Amino acid sequence: MDNIRLILTLALAYTGFLLWQAWQQDYGANAKATSEQMAVPTTAGEGRQAVPNVPTNTNEKATPASAKPALQSGQLVEVVTDTLRLKLDTLGGTIVEGYLQKYPVSLDKPEEKYRLLSTDPSDFFIVQSGLLGAKGSEAPTHQVRFQAAKTQYRMADGANTLQVDLTWKGTDGVEVIKRYIFTRGSHLVKLEHIVHNGSSKPWQGREYHQLQRGKRKKKGNRFMYSYTGGVAWDPEDKYQKYKFKALAAGELDKDVTGGWIAMIQHYFFGAVIPPKEKPRHFYGKGLANGHYVIGEYSGPLSVAPGQEATFAAKLYLGPKDQDRLASIAPGLDLVVDYGWLTILAKPIYHILAWINKVVGNWGWTIIIFTILIKAAFFKLSETSYRSMARMRNLTPRIQALKDRYGDDKQRMQQAMMEIYKKEKINPLGGCLPMLIQMPFFLALYWVLRESVELRQAPWIFWIHDLSVKDPYYVLPIIMGVTMFAQQKLNPAPPDPMQEKMMMALPFVFTFMFAFFPSGLVLYWTMNNILSITQQWVITRRIEAEAKKA
Repeated sequence: MDNIRLILTLALAYTGFLLWQAWQQDYGANAKATSEQMAVPTTAGEGRQAVPNVPTNTNEKATPASAKPALQSGQLVEVVTDTLRLKLDTLGGTIVEGYLQKYPVSLDKPEEKYRLLSTDPSDFFIVQSGLLGAKGSEAPTHQVRFQAAKTQYRMADGANTLQVDLTWKGTDGVEVIKRYIFTRGSHLVKLEHIVHNGSSKPWQGREYHQLQRGKRKKKGNRFMYSYTGGVAWDPEDKYQKYKFKALAAGELDKDVTGGWIAMIQHYFFGAVIPPKEKPRHFYGKGLANGHYVIGEYSGPLSVAPGQEATFAAKLYLGPKDQDRLASIAPGLDLVVDYGWLTILAKPIYHILAWINKVVGNWGWTIIIFTILIKAAFFKLSETSYRSMARMRNLTPRIQALKDRYGDDKQRMQQAMMEIYKKEKINPLGGCLPMLIQMPFFLALYWVLRESVELRQAPWIFWIHDLSVKDPYYVLPIIMGVTMFAQQKLNPAPPDPMQEKMMMALPFVFTFMFAFFPSGLVLYWTMNNILSITQQWVITRRIEAEAKKA
C-alpha cells in the first residue's frame, strides 16, 4: 500500500470528522420534546413559563404527573459574592439568573461577566428546588411564594460566608426556610430546606432539585463542537451523558446513592450534588415548551410535631476547574470531557498545568510541551522520515515505471513492490510511527479544546486569547505554509489525481484552522516546524549517503 494514500485518507477522514461534528451541532437530531404527561401553561410576567411538578405523591416513583395553575413571578432577590451574582425569584426560590464574577464575556468587555443562568429564551437555564409533601402534608414546591427579608444580599468585606434565607409558612403551622449559603472564593453553594413542624401531626415529605434548560442558539465557531446537555455520575454506571433527546425520552430514571447530576456546556456547568450517603432518585424529562430537565429527589423524611429537620445538598455553578472539581465530588472532574482519550488526556493536562506554573504563559507552555512530545517520539519520527527520504530518492525510478506501464496499475504496483523489496524499504514505514503518535496528538487537541484555563489566556503580540481564532489569521497561514513545505519533503505520489488532492490539503486545512482557537493552531504549527526541521536534516543525510553509494 502506498503510504501517501494512507496519509491522505487519514487527513481527509479527520477533516470529515470535524465537519460531521459541525453538521451534528447545526442539523443533528433535535426532535422537539413534548411531555405526554402534562401541558405547560404560559404565564404572564417577565416572559417566564410554568414548569411541571415533580411527583406530588411521595409514593410515586415516576416524574411529575399534573400541573397546577401557574402563579405570577415573585420578587427578585439579588445575591452578590466575589464569585457569583445571582437573582433568586421568591416564586419557588428558583435561581433565574447567574453571572460568574471572575469570568468576563470577552477581553474587550471586562466589566460584562459571563452569564451561566438565564430566563432568556435563547439561552434558558435555571435551577429549581423544593419539597414534596406526602398526602395530608403541605410543602413548598418551586411553584409557591417565599418571603425574603430584603431584595439584595452582598457578601461583606472580610466575611467568608453569606447566608440568604427565604421563608414559607403553611396553613397548618409548618414552616420551611430555604437557605442558600455562599462561601468566599467558591462556586459551590450549600442549599438547605429546614422544616419546622409547628402542626399537631407528623409531617412527611421529600426534597428535590432540577436543572431546566432550553436549547442554546448557535454561538461561536461552528467548526468547534462542544457537548451541551445533561450528564450524571453514580458509583455503578459512572459518568453518563444524557442528550436532550434522551432526557425527553425519560432514559434517566434510576435510584442512586452517592451520585450527582449536571447540565454542562463549553467551559462551564451547573450541577446538583446530593449527600453521598443518602439514596436519591435521578430522572430526566422533556417539557412541552421545548425545555429539558435533569433532576433528582430524596427518600421520604418524617418530622414529628414540634420538631425540626433539615434537607441539605450542594449546587455548583461555575467553570470546569479540573484541579478543584475532583475534591468536590467523585467523578465531577469528568465534566471536562475528553471522551475515549481521557486516559491520555488527563496526564497531558497535568503536565501542561505544571509547565504553566513555571513559565506563566499558556502560549509558551504549548510550545514547550510540543517540543517535549516531539522529543519523546524522536526515534519513531526518525524512522518515519528515513523511510520517506529513501522513497523520495526512488521518485525517478517510480516515474520511469509509470511511463513504462501507463494505465496498467496492477503491473506498476507489482514493479514498485519489487523495488521496495530490493531496496529494503517498507512502504508503510513512514505511516506506522505516525499512527502510534496520533492518539497523543488527538488527546492534546482535546485538552487544549476543553480546558477553561486557556479561556482568554494571552500569548504574545496580537494573540490576546488562545481560546478564540486568530483575529488576523496569521497563525493559520503560517500553519498552511509549513504544511505545504512538509509536503515538498515527502515523495511525490505516482497518481496525478492523488498528487492534486495532496496539493489541495494545505489550503483545506488552512481554511479550516482559520476558525480554530489559536492555541490549537499554535500547537499544530509548532509541531509542523519541528517535523520539517527533523525531516529536512534526515533527508539531507539520506541523500548524501545515496550520492556516496
